[in-house]
Order: sequence, then C-alpha cells, then structure tokens
Amino acid sequence: MRAAATALASVLGAVALAGCGLGAGAAPKDVSLLVTSGFGARVLPAAGPLQVKGQETAMSLLERNYHVATSDGGGFVQSVDGLTGGQEAGAPVAWFYYVNGVEATRGADATNVRSGDRIWWDRHDWSQTEGVPAVVGSFPEPFLNGIEGKRLPVRVECATVAGYACRTVAARLRAVGVQAAVGAIEGARGPESLRVLVAPWARIEREPAARGLESGPRASGVYAQFSGGGGALALLESDGRTARTLRADTGLIAATRRGEGPPVWLVTGTDGQGAELAARALEQPTLQDRFAVALSPGGATPLPVDRTSTR
Repeated sequence: MRAAATALASVLGAVALAGCGLGAGAAPKDVSLLVTSGFGARVLPAAGPLQVKGQETAMSLLERNYHVATSDGGGFVQSVDGLTGGQEAGAPVAWFYYVNGVEATRGADATNVRSGDRIWWDRHDWSQTEGVPAVVGSFPEPFLNGIEGKRLPVRVECATVAGYACRTVAARLRAVGVQAAVGAIEGARGPESLRVLVAPWARIEREPAARGLESGPRASGVYAQFSGGGGALALLESDGRTARTLRADTGLIAATRRGEGPPVWLVTGTDGQGAELAARALEQPTLQDRFAVALSPGGATPLPVDRTSTR
C-alpha cells in the first residue's frame, strides 16, 4: 500500500507539473524575456529567437532559452549561462525575477507566464536590500497587462492637474495605449489602481507610498535618496554609497510597492523643473532595462549608479 501511494503521488505530481508550465495548454503570446546582470547594466543575449512552447512558467521559459543551473529542488536559479549567485567583489549577489515590472513573490517554477508578460531576470548585489519590489524598466508594463493577469485602472495624480508635467505624463501613457484618469493627489483612497504620482518631492513626501525614499533602498527598493526637504537627490551605488548629489532641475522616475498592493510610480524631482524633466522622460527608450532613472539637464542616469563609472 505504501508503494502504491508513493506511485500515485508521483503521477499526481507529474500531472501538476505538466499543468504548471511543462508544455500543457496553449502557449502564451507576445511574451518577452530579458536576462541581465548588475541592475540591468549588462544584457545576456539568448542563443536565438525566443522559444515558447505550451504553457510556460517563469522557470521553464528561462530554461528553454538559456543554460540554467538551479538549487533547492529546481525552484531557484543558481546560474544562467555560467553567471552564478553567491559572492562578487565581497558583496552577496543572486538572481531575482520580475513580471511586468513587479518583483515576484513566488518561486519561478510556480509562476505561470501569461500572454503579454514581460519576464525579466537580473543578477545583482542585494547587500542593501533583499528585495526591489518594483522597477520601471518594463514600461509600458504594468500599465498595459497588469499584475498576475489582472489589468488595473490607472490614475495619474498630480500636484497641479493642469500643469505641464501632469499633462505630459498622461500623454505619454496614451501614446502606449493606456487611458488614465487624471486628478489631484488623494492618497490611497478609492478602488485599487495603479497610481502615478507627478509632483516635486516636497509635494508627495508625506504620501505613504513614497515616504520610504528618504530612508534609502532598504525601505523603498530605490537607489536614490531625497534630503533637504526634497531639494537634493543623492544617487546611490549598489553598496549604498552616494555616487553624487544633484540639486536644482533634477528629476526621478522610480516605482515602489508596499506589501501586496499595486506598485506606485513616482515622477518627481527636486523642484518643478525636475518633475517636468522626469515627465518628458517617461518613455521606453529612457526607461528600458532600468530599475529607476535620475534625470538632469545633462541626461539620464540609471540607478543604482554603476560603481565603475564613479571610480
């Protein structure tokens, strides 16, 4: 009886796995897979066109297109194309993955890939925070296809609804097929939605969703830190050290998330000019493959700042 029970459990397990991304069901459409290292700084190219066969999980899709070594019974990625987790230059590094710009909370072998999903794997230093809950580099996601198959209403909340920054952000979203409601900043009240806060930092610093940015990446997942009442923005390296501090006319585009709620995007700056600069930069060419982006009259700076560029 014990042997029969073991055999039955094995069969049931195989059936469950088959329904969880090992080829059963229709293949998801319009899926993208990005594999990078160093917070998006280095892209690991696939050997050929993306292969999608049947219902995929985030893990099976990765394994189908890259050479992958796993640990913990196959649920966690240890290496991709020979690039391993562990220690690098004295810092802990590991593989993390994001679906439509939101950090996954389940093992990759338990996350089914849906049509339209943007799957992003990145190997990076986690010495400052064990999780970066949301990133901007999969734009226009999560606004187009949502989170875990649920498309949420989008609301652009602005300090000045009729202002240039507010109108520009709404136009950038319309340009990629996202219709957003526009209104004044109103906190987290109302139905669940994807919020985009558009204002100088001094106008949104008390917002619960934004408050962590003044405490560094461990609190917000964003490698930038406002100070001086929002008049200064420190750009941080992956080890938490300040690479440089920018003041007037500085913008920031970042995303953060509290608990299991939807991510909140921040289009902000040290002043009105900085917020307008960030609003103009809300487009795929600037945000692609970036965790967050700082803007200045001199151009865009991916965050965290690459330490090799500041030494």
